[in-house]
Amino acid sequence: MLPKKSLSGYQKRKKRKHEDQLVESQKGALDKFFVVSSNVDVNEVERRESDPAHDDEQQDHNEEHDHNLNTEDEVNEDGSMEENLIAAIDAVEDSMMRENLQPSSDHENSNDDEQDASGLSIFDPRTWDNLDNNKRDILIEKGPIRESNLVFPKDSIGRHFSYAYYSKNLSNGESVDRKWLVYSKHVNKVYCFCCKLFKSNKSKSLLASDGVRDWQRLSTRLKEHDSCVEHLTNMNTWNELRLRLSKNKTIDNDLQRGISKERERWRQVLLRIVSAIKFLAKHNLAFRGRNEKLYQANNGNFLGTIEMMGEFHPVIQDHIRRIENSEIHHHYLGHRIQNEIISLLADCVKQTILKVIKSAKYFSVICDCTPDVSHEEQMTMIIRCVNMSGNVVRVEEFFLEFLKVDDTSGLGLFDELKSVLASLDLNIADVRGQGYDNGSNMKGKHQGVQTRMLQINPRALYMPCACHSLNLTLCDMGKSCRQAITFFGIIQRIYTLFAKSTKRWKLFVDNVPGLTVKSWSNTRWESRIKSVQAIRYQTPQIRSALKALEEMSALDNDPSTVSDCQSLVSALENFEFLVGLVIWHDILFSINKVSKKLQSKIVSIDATLKHIEGVITYFKKYRDEGFTSSIDTAKIISSELDVEPIFPTKRKGKRKKHFDEQDDEDEEMQQSAIDLFRREYFLVMIDAAIASLTSRFEQMKAFDNVFGFLFNSENLKSLDEQRNSILLCTRL
Repeated sequence: MLPKKSLSGYQKRKKRKHEDQLVESQKGALDKFFVVSSNVDVNEVERRESDPAHDDEQQDHNEEHDHNLNTEDEVNEDGSMEENLIAAIDAVEDSMMRENLQPSSDHENSNDDEQDASGLSIFDPRTWDNLDNNKRDILIEKGPIRESNLVFPKDSIGRHFSYAYYSKNLSNGESVDRKWLVYSKHVNKVYCFCCKLFKSNKSKSLLASDGVRDWQRLSTRLKEHDSCVEHLTNMNTWNELRLRLSKNKTIDNDLQRGISKERERWRQVLLRIVSAIKFLAKHNLAFRGRNEKLYQANNGNFLGTIEMMGEFHPVIQDHIRRIENSEIHHHYLGHRIQNEIISLLADCVKQTILKVIKSAKYFSVICDCTPDVSHEEQMTMIIRCVNMSGNVVRVEEFFLEFLKVDDTSGLGLFDELKSVLASLDLNIADVRGQGYDNGSNMKGKHQGVQTRMLQINPRALYMPCACHSLNLTLCDMGKSCRQAITFFGIIQRIYTLFAKSTKRWKLFVDNVPGLTVKSWSNTRWESRIKSVQAIRYQTPQIRSALKALEEMSALDNDPSTVSDCQSLVSALENFEFLVGLVIWHDILFSINKVSKKLQSKIVSIDATLKHIEGVITYFKKYRDEGFTSSIDTAKIISSELDVEPIFPTKRKGKRKKHFDEQDDEDEEMQQSAIDLFRREYFLVMIDAAIASLTSRFEQMKAFDNVFGFLFNSENLKSLDEQRNSILLCTRL
């Protein structure tokens, strides 16, 4: 007898294709013999018709529902609550499920619950070996939890779990969900939900005990487990208990109803606690006082708010009554639950912001560093993007968090920036703009943060802060020559002298009824014009105040103050100082107007460059005409001070003159003093300002050449010309 001939691969595929076509043709053939009137479960209808207690059950359910609605209307005066509070409460309830609550004797400290020693979640199947009935009922009501977008680890042969295992394909081509299959990401194993919860001592299946990690044979094991008697029995028990819990028809029906009411009561209490915490956090108010007990002095704003709510809200009134009567041991009013709810609310806000950023896809990063109160360097993280979530599309900036920085070098700050973007699940390749200060570690062309970002993402264009660049221009002017440094030193000395005590300040106010002197600051930009303006328009009055202070200090035997007053009076009577006072006032006044315009939220690159070009034009014009006008104005001030309007001259070595030379040495010395002041002070300062403005806004001009035509309607109209449109699009 010849051996059986094996089919070839082609013949097997042809046979399988024929069988699939036959199965496909038979789909729905049985439906021809039935008429489906509705989607109602026939067994459920028969059970309700045969169950006389169904009407009573439905009536009780309706009464309970009406009672809950009445309670809700009673405690919620506004009729609605915000969604973020509900989300925070759900998060608190989940955290409460994960905690092992230990009662305490003192109700004020009873909410300091200790977390379970294992620190495991109730929804993790590896923790289901020793569950009480309460936790098991919670799991049955909520069902197995499936996390999406998980990356499953591979084993030694490269196999791993897949979402495809959650469904099985029947012989007729239908796909059925394996609702009972649950995956634990902590141990990388799969379990059977119902068999794990209702397993018996005789159970031998690994899906009901230790779990399965054999991915190579997992399909076979799942098919075998699907058809075993023990699994079918546990599935029936699971479905029956879930139905009874949903219908409140369990053996412990009264107990379950009480648990549901207690759960709803705690939900309403937590809703109001979260609302109080949100109010205090929103208005930046302190939470805690010296103690954490209700109705005691200095117990803080939070407990005070709860006490105030207890005067009107029945839910809080009942909650406080239970606390005072020691009916409950966990009141959730302590500092730990406050911090936890604040963290949950912050996480909700951050997730909402990240959702807006991810919907926009492209964004810009804005960072700045500053030392905090504890003398540690911290960096602010701000994201700028297009918000398309509302009815109006607009550009917005979102503050995300403070970052503690240990390494302030360009590499250290860039590594910190990369790590925070990764933790926020933001792709660094989607960064389209960078905004930092003008420090060398941030804007450096070789080792700065912006250079390192451009090496990874060439489209992340760096834009320096226009206001900060303008402020640095003033700093460059103030350090351009020795006379400028001396000038602002005198300004600061006048303020320091009078601000040293309240008695001196009172003397100053009595002699100078108008503007008060201000301190010079490198960071507060408007302080410059205010500090100069007070002296520019009140020079005689300030001199009188200095002389009065000199007399008072002489009576008090204070030689140091007397010397300071005399030197400052001499400085105010110096014509060179008066000319510099007028020059600096004119310059600072013009720059201050531009600085205010640049701080607008709606200013564009095109408008910024127009303002900067206007300042440069003003400086060029002031360079040619401003010196003469400044001398004329300074002469008016000198006449009010009754001092001679001449520049101090330096003594020059004399030489023997011939008999036919004219004696005009005094005129030449005065003329040389004016020219020297103009060359070494006025021109140096103006040229430094023009050079600084040109170099610091060079990058912005480069961006304007690329994107500038988008901000001007006239430039957009010029796109009709083919040559211009090709050039601009090539730059873009």
